[in-house]
Amino acid sequence: MKCPTVPHDEIDRLRALADYGLSGDRPLPTLDPVVQIASRMFGTPVAAVNMIGSDHVFLAASTGIGEVDLRRDVSFCAHAINQKDVMVVKDSRLDERFRDNPLVTGPANLRFYAGIPLMSPDGHALGALCVIDGRPRDFSAEDCERLRELARMAVDRLELRRLEISTEKARRSFDEFARHSPTAVVWFDAQRRIVAWNQAAAALHGYALDEGPGSLVDRLIPEAERPLFHSLVETAVAAGTFDGVAMPKTAHGLRKDGSQFELGLALFCWRDGEQLVFNAHLQDISAQKRKEEELQRMASTDLLTGLANRARFYRAVEDVLTAARPGAVLMFDLDGFKNINDALGHAVGDSILCEVANRLHAGVGAAGLAARIGGDEFAVLLEDVTDARQAQQFAESLIGSLSQAIAVDGYEVRVTASCGVAVTPQHGQEAVALIGSADLALFQAKRLGGAQSFVFVQALRMEAVARHLYGLELHRAVQAGEFVLFYQPQVRLSDGALVGAEALIRWWHPQRGLLSPAAFLPALEQGPLAATTGAWILDEACAQLARWRRVGLTDFRMGVNLFGAQFRVNDLASCVVDTLERHGLPAQALELEITENIVLDHDEQALESLRRLRDCGVGVAFDDFGTGYASLSLLKRYPLSRIKIDRSFVQGMLESPQDRAVINAVLDMASVFSLETIAEGVETAEQRAALIEAGCMQGQGYLFARPLPVLEFEQAFGIPSPVRQSMGA
Repeated sequence: MKCPTVPHDEIDRLRALADYGLSGDRPLPTLDPVVQIASRMFGTPVAAVNMIGSDHVFLAASTGIGEVDLRRDVSFCAHAINQKDVMVVKDSRLDERFRDNPLVTGPANLRFYAGIPLMSPDGHALGALCVIDGRPRDFSAEDCERLRELARMAVDRLELRRLEISTEKARRSFDEFARHSPTAVVWFDAQRRIVAWNQAAAALHGYALDEGPGSLVDRLIPEAERPLFHSLVETAVAAGTFDGVAMPKTAHGLRKDGSQFELGLALFCWRDGEQLVFNAHLQDISAQKRKEEELQRMASTDLLTGLANRARFYRAVEDVLTAARPGAVLMFDLDGFKNINDALGHAVGDSILCEVANRLHAGVGAAGLAARIGGDEFAVLLEDVTDARQAQQFAESLIGSLSQAIAVDGYEVRVTASCGVAVTPQHGQEAVALIGSADLALFQAKRLGGAQSFVFVQALRMEAVARHLYGLELHRAVQAGEFVLFYQPQVRLSDGALVGAEALIRWWHPQRGLLSPAAFLPALEQGPLAATTGAWILDEACAQLARWRRVGLTDFRMGVNLFGAQFRVNDLASCVVDTLERHGLPAQALELEITENIVLDHDEQALESLRRLRDCGVGVAFDDFGTGYASLSLLKRYPLSRIKIDRSFVQGMLESPQDRAVINAVLDMASVFSLETIAEGVETAEQRAALIEAGCMQGQGYLFARPLPVLEFEQAFGIPSPVRQSMGA
């Protein structure tokens, strides 16, 4: 016996066969007339439509067949599907393929066979239509043609079956999805009568599940909006589809109790036989609207004091200058506020800041806008003020108001404030310039002893330039290789596991020793060496990261701070990618840290570069989050992967409900934007526990380690040193 050959397209053939939903216990009754006609037409006792499975065959329809061996190995039809035309076996006992086949030698006594493959639309042989006899016989060319015609009839009926099964599957899966979907779904007919709805739709409108079917969809829509809905349905009935039909931009739903809500609406329809079936997906977007409004409020409001934040203040100044209206900017800073915070605690400090905000808001009134810029720094925009003397008098009045005693938590506290004054257009014709002039004047007011105001003069800018001359020494530092990198560990808060480090620059000054960034970084950032130094930091940090990965820290992440100048000089994205390739590092091992000042100063350049880097897999972390004035808008626009919660909130979170609220808000926003978080400035076990409770996953700070040089970092965390390994070898 020769076993049938397996077709070359067997996998696709079996997949096509499955689309017909046939099996031994699920035949196709519409094929019964075909096999009965075949039996009568050819005068054979047996006719069948035999489908070829993976190891067995099964009868989709048959006549005259009793008990029979259904193994594929013995099936004549399994041979027939390997041919393109009719296969005729006039006498099986004279055919080498079949003479010892159990169907021939056994009770079935199969002596004659004629079969033709039944093909799917894409050309796969599903099975065969065959006629069988217990005695040898001839089968003419005319007989073959008649069998082909019957095969075409069988294929047509099989195809109807396939389409029916396909529709059944699609409808069943859709119905099952909709029935259990959290999305509200309503089915209705062309007369707008509800056919069915799911539990989500019933609950959305305040009904029980059984109260929907049979009623009009109109009951779910306010009366004023029903004519428009009727028009939409009528248009779809005429066209047979909702495609191209303009949906209303705003819609409302009506609950059983008569209350209304803003409704998100999507309408679909399809033809089921001769009838159109309509489907509506509904969503209560009231909560979403409230959330968006809250996000907008957070984007323009200081969370602690309720004043305008830095972003809103800058926009207001820009609006005044763009309209060429006169105005003055007053920058306030509380004198010695850090000492008050240290002595009385952050909770008292926050209460003082809120009272200062209230007094500024009351003092400014309708004359302008009061804002909290950050920390203990406030700002006031006075509109339609043309005279610097007038602005200074207003500033002195506010300083006097702020100096009045503040009663908080049983303490009577007095604070004083310094103020810098700048007036447009003489002190600046752009927002950054005008506010910068007021900042320089504020610096002078504090230098003069505080508790007073000072009006900007050009000499202040000249002095600022002189301070920048300090940066001249930076040229020598770069050329002489006096910069080094320290590394501060970043850990998983839950178990203290080391997950990464932030690379931080230090300056080994030949005369003054190790200098912290505060001593030189401002001059470096604003000078011509920023881009060069930034590239060196990136290369050095990546080189160290590569060394650590080679000794086992394969999942280690390195954070590198960027200078604004790196977005101006060369192609930052290409430089980063080249550096990673040079050191054999995967993109996800590097995380670039940015501040809002950097990206605001180089908005479009920064946005494009950072998008390219994120597309490559490089992480982008937003540093000092919550202290700036454009933080939320940056979350929406920039391709960030992580938020770094500023240390000022972390260090105050245990004493200040406001600081803790800010951290919770930041973590919630990070979740909304699918961002990771890391808290900076973690110094105590209590802070760590509170952060874990709040849902923050990672942290860095003195609790784990100060920034350390390479060898101390390796010793502290048990990292094998490539240098020591080399010396040992």
